[in-house]
Amino acid sequence: MAEKHVVVHGATCQCKFSEAPQTDVLQVKTHSKHFGNDKDGAKKLIATTKEIGQTLEANTFGKCKKQPTAFGYKPCQAVITEWSSFYEEVVLSNKGKILLEDSKASCPIGGPDCISIKNHGQVAELNKQNIKNTSPEVATELFPGFDLDDSENDILKIPNDL
Repeated sequence: MAEKHVVVHGATCQCKFSEAPQTDVLQVKTHSKHFGNDKDGAKKLIATTKEIGQTLEANTFGKCKKQPTAFGYKPCQAVITEWSSFYEEVVLSNKGKILLEDSKASCPIGGPDCISIKNHGQVAELNKQNIKNTSPEVATELFPGFDLDDSENDILKIPNDL
C-alpha cells in the first residue's frame, strides 16, 4: 500500500465543488467485521468501495457550485456513485476493496473524482510495543529523564483502557 493510510469509519471527505470548503463524515454501513486502528475492534470499521449512495453523516457539503440559481447555489445532496484509487490487492467480506487516503469518490452532479478524503480517520494509539520498539536515542528525546530499561518505570505501565 506504499505507506498510505487505510480509510476508516469517521474519515472526513470534501467535495471540490462545495461553495465554502465544507466536510462531511464517512459512515461505513456495508459490513461490521473488519476493523483498522482500533485495538478493541469496536468502532473503526475499514471503509470499502461498497460505501455507495448516501453514506455520509449529513450527506451534504453545503452549497454546490455545479448547481447555480439566481440567488446563489442549490444545496448539495451528496450521493457517492463509485470510488477510484483504492487498494486492489484485498477484497473484504462485503466484496469491497479497501479505500486509501488518496481514494476519490464520484457524484452524479460533481462528476468523477470530485470528492476527496481530507482525513483518513485513523488515530495513533500508544501501546507498550511502540515503546519497546523505539530506539534508545528516540526514547531519550521523547521521554527525557526516564530509563525505559527499568521494569518499574511508569512509562511502560500503560493502562489497558488506552
